[in-house]
Amino acid sequence: MTSVPALKLTSGAEIPQLGLGTARVPDEEIRRIVAEAIGLGYRLIDTAAKYENELGVGQGIADSGVPREDLFVTTKLRGADQGYGPTLQAIDDSRERLGLDYLDLYLIHWPLPRLDRYVDSWRAMEEAVALGKVRAIGVSNFLPEHLDRLAAETTTVPAVNQIEIHPHLPQRELIAENTRRGIVTESWSPLANANDLLKAPELTEIAAAHGCSVVQVVLAWHLRQGLVVIPKASHPDRLRQNLDALGVQLTDEDVDRIATLDTGTRAGGQDPATHEEF
Repeated sequence: MTSVPALKLTSGAEIPQLGLGTARVPDEEIRRIVAEAIGLGYRLIDTAAKYENELGVGQGIADSGVPREDLFVTTKLRGADQGYGPTLQAIDDSRERLGLDYLDLYLIHWPLPRLDRYVDSWRAMEEAVALGKVRAIGVSNFLPEHLDRLAAETTTVPAVNQIEIHPHLPQRELIAENTRRGIVTESWSPLANANDLLKAPELTEIAAAHGCSVVQVVLAWHLRQGLVVIPKASHPDRLRQNLDALGVQLTDEDVDRIATLDTGTRAGGQDPATHEEF
């Protein structure tokens, strides 16, 4: 079984550097996938209330038979539940659906600046930590101005900022900003929805040189930067191959070639300054 390295969070907890993403997979299917992934050695499972599959994720965790303390489970606050009271209720609802006494990491899914409730949500999340319901709190899709506001009006630094990162959108400045604040950066959509990116000749040539797949090259690129990465996969062979990316060692020349793929393009066109998702 592959051992996954971990990164230390400001909370003192350690988050595995490679985990399983679960977006847009229904309960029954994700139950199987989660149990299989844990059996192969995955210990980080990432879901969200918005995905509407927390029940299946929790069932997969239970099916795996792995002790709770050996797993790191993340879920996220949906936009419709932002605000102090609704956030406290949403945390309890997620814990119930997942069948877990506590969450390892709870994130605000999107800042929704027009709604202007993320600071109140954050204060509720701080309370949930104090109550032992959540072990670490963080954000997703937050820009520096959103992080500045949290720093000015609350007392807890986010443990994680989960943002869209892939070779077409490397987000170097935001990664550096997160690092300056002591925030671990986690990559969502790490393969940029795959198709066009994975056909890039720069990546196919690097993969051939290392005797691995293009997907493994891209995941190794995330890992080399010290990012947490949560690719999706449904077949056991793909789950294994993603874990095997931990053994791919890119050269500086490889990294320089991958840098040429930067187009600044978001895979889903979701700009955190304006995107709204409830």
